[in-house]
Amino acid sequence: MPVPDEQLFPHATGNAISTVEAHKEPQELIFYAGWFCPFVQRSWIVLEEKGIPYQYKEVNPYKKEKHFLDINPKGLVPAVEYHGKALYESLVLCEFFEDAYPEHKPSILPGDAYTKAHARLWVDFVGKAFVPAYMRLIMAQGEEKQDEARAELYDALRKFAAQVKGPYFLGEEFSLVDVAIVPWITRDHVPAEHRGYSREAVSDEWKRYADHVEQRESVLKTKSDKDKYADIYGRYLRDEAQSEAAKAVRAGRVIP
Repeated sequence: MPVPDEQLFPHATGNAISTVEAHKEPQELIFYAGWFCPFVQRSWIVLEEKGIPYQYKEVNPYKKEKHFLDINPKGLVPAVEYHGKALYESLVLCEFFEDAYPEHKPSILPGDAYTKAHARLWVDFVGKAFVPAYMRLIMAQGEEKQDEARAELYDALRKFAAQVKGPYFLGEEFSLVDVAIVPWITRDHVPAEHRGYSREAVSDEWKRYADHVEQRESVLKTKSDKDKYADIYGRYLRDEAQSEAAKAVRAGRVIP
């Protein structure tokens, strides 16, 4: 019997469907994606930022079809095939695109060693502090647990916002730090509608940053209609989701 998460809306909508349609033709780089996934959106944003030729292929990672499992034994999106070789993990792919297509600009990491390392530290913070806190809030059941999770999320966001130079994290240039966090910003209507979250309650600095970064063209081009996220996030709100990320949050493990 299929798990509920298999029953997903089958394709991107809104601005994202136009982007998908523009990338149907075969290319040396095949991008395996799930339209609904924030980790996918990270890598997809970088492909669009840099104007890299790619072929988009929609997959349902919950069905674990053989060809996709051959590409990524973990069965998670995003993944790519490049000259017949497979790679996966959203942030690894972002840096791979940077290295494999150096002629495609803009760069998503700064050129000098110190600033690049500083950026990677805050990408790590997003993965270890922000994303788990965000998911714990979405999945929290009961007012007390939701209040605790919201406070944890606000703390992480205030720390992040205090480091934003503006208008983007590192200043004028959009970077991997922005890529790492913005998919969850585009989905923060979910905790706003269901968990008492608001950008204003975090800080003025956070609201200013979030309002700006979500309007980046590459972000808008990879975003589906708001209502289509409702079903998948409803499963998280009820703590019924069977994604590997949801299982990790329940178990107190690192999100894979």
